[in-house]
Amino acid sequence: MTSNAPITQDLVTIPRKAEEGPQNIVGMTRIALRDALLAVGTPEKQVKMRVNQVWAWLYHWGVRDFEAMTNLSKDYRRLLTENFAIRLPEVVSKTVSMDGTRKYLVRIAGGHEVEMVYIPEEDRGTLCISSQVGCTLTCSFCHTGTQKLVRNLTSAEIVGQIMLARDDLDEWPAPGTGTGENGPRLLSNIVLMGMGEPLYNFNNVRDAMKIAMDGEGIALSRRRITLSTSGVVPEIARCAEEIGCQMAVSFHATTDEVRDKLVPINKRWNIETLLTALKEYPRLSNSERITFEYVMLKDVNDSDADARRLVQLIKGIPAKINLIPFNEWPGAPYERSDWSRIEAFADIVYKAGYASPIRTPRGEDIMAACGQLKSATERERKSRREIEAEAARG
Repeated sequence: MTSNAPITQDLVTIPRKAEEGPQNIVGMTRIALRDALLAVGTPEKQVKMRVNQVWAWLYHWGVRDFEAMTNLSKDYRRLLTENFAIRLPEVVSKTVSMDGTRKYLVRIAGGHEVEMVYIPEEDRGTLCISSQVGCTLTCSFCHTGTQKLVRNLTSAEIVGQIMLARDDLDEWPAPGTGTGENGPRLLSNIVLMGMGEPLYNFNNVRDAMKIAMDGEGIALSRRRITLSTSGVVPEIARCAEEIGCQMAVSFHATTDEVRDKLVPINKRWNIETLLTALKEYPRLSNSERITFEYVMLKDVNDSDADARRLVQLIKGIPAKINLIPFNEWPGAPYERSDWSRIEAFADIVYKAGYASPIRTPRGEDIMAACGQLKSATERERKSRREIEAEAARG
């Protein structure tokens, strides 16, 4: 089933006001930055150099003050200060799990809040970032999906999450040094698996990821960035061509009947339509394989028959299957599959020739695990309503 309706979604409930004050320079692509610098009087013959200089200060060294950009003249620094600002989201709180996972509550323009999560491992450090305030997909197993979509994040708010995490990890190199000169990176991988559907905010996600991948700035390889989609089919090929990152798909079921309930977007683009688009992705993006995410729900999608159907469905697609033990949350309508059931499912997938790692739940004690993200303020408001309702009944 297809539609001519716009794919990108925005401004569903709360209009986004234009930011006051000087224009924010964070989140601009190189082309947009060039145009902005020209517009305030940068000579044409100097603009390429100025873009490179400002870009390095912002995204390689993490500088937040134009006055600290010491290879620019005082007059040019004054010009930048008068016309632009360097604004990032605000970290409201940081919670650290017993396993070292860090969850950040981040406030963006308009007072809205999103969450991001940093997961340290022996060989990497992965930052899970959000692309929307809330989510419109209403996947029935996902806590984040119970918060209504408010608006898309801007490119500045998306790349700003990466910059905030590098602040907290103290990972910006000292001016004059390269990123790789200080040993392994603490923040080595990005996953767009936080709040929201990234492909419903394509332009801002693309621009932010281009900044993250730029070799003169944050400099993360496209192979270290994974975008997770529930299956916005018309944008999959575009993602391959314009971003080229790794692709993960929230699959979670092997029949349309079950997937319609778990991932309602399936009613618009069913399993067959989704898989047809995914078969082309590795070739278009020069990616090695697609990651299929599969949450394990007791007596819903975890049978041997489901496992066998799964390997038949993805036949011909270079793939690995991430099996995700369901991360329970208050009021969740599902239970986690028994561990023996998850292992039996994984064994069938593995014997069919596919990697089938079982994801170790991280940050469960701080509600930072996959599918649990929902802003603390929303939870707090709900709890206050429940307390008030109980008082009224009492």
